[in-house]
Amino acid sequence: MADVQISIRPNGPYLVKGPVTLRDADGNEFSLEGKDVFALCRCGGSTTKPFCDGTHSTIGFLAATRAVEETQ
Repeated sequence: MADVQISIRPNGPYLVKGPVTLRDADGNEFSLEGKDVFALCRCGGSTTKPFCDGTHSTIGFLAATRAVEETQ
């Protein structure tokens, strides 16, 4: 997993770089053949879920800007 990088785009998708296996809730594997980098939907509006199709930019998706630290 050290070779995998996940970056969050501002008000956009999660960008995934590196060798990963992506499975749905039933354990079915998505084909990532030929994809060194891919984007996962974060807005919920994509018609190609779990992949991003750019819908976030047309629906005005606004995401949290930073991760929130857990307080105890």
